[in-house]
Amino acid sequence: MSTKEIQKNLASEMDQWMRVEDAAVASTGAIIEKTANPVIRLVMEIIQRDSLMHHRVQEFIKKTLEETPVVMTPEELSDVWTMVEKHIEIEKKTVDMATAAIESIKDKKMVVQEYLLNYLLFDERKHDALLDTLNLIKKGMYPYG
Repeated sequence: MSTKEIQKNLASEMDQWMRVEDAAVASTGAIIEKTANPVIRLVMEIIQRDSLMHHRVQEFIKKTLEETPVVMTPEELSDVWTMVEKHIEIEKKTVDMATAAIESIKDKKMVVQEYLLNYLLFDERKHDALLDTLNLIKKGMYPYG
């Protein structure tokens, strides 16, 4: 299969995926409307916002395949890299804080709080992974950086 065909297929898959994300947004919205339970509502709001962001990322991927290829120059990265490094430190603090909070309530039968703290820890680790990967992109542009 040619690169052009692969790109066309991936763009089509993004369209399908966006429709699924739209269904997820509608589904979480229906659940939010049906319940007054604050934990269920909060979880559905989290999922809904994530689905909206996934849709945005899928649109971006499709656009890079069909319209404008993505370009990132070493200069663009270097212009903000000091700020990114500071943000990496902030993210590390949030991981430490979430870990400490979880540890402080371990075996205390605070299941809802532990559930939500684990979500926060998972999400903060996701941010760490995104930034680590951005750093790998930077290192690929700057072999000695």
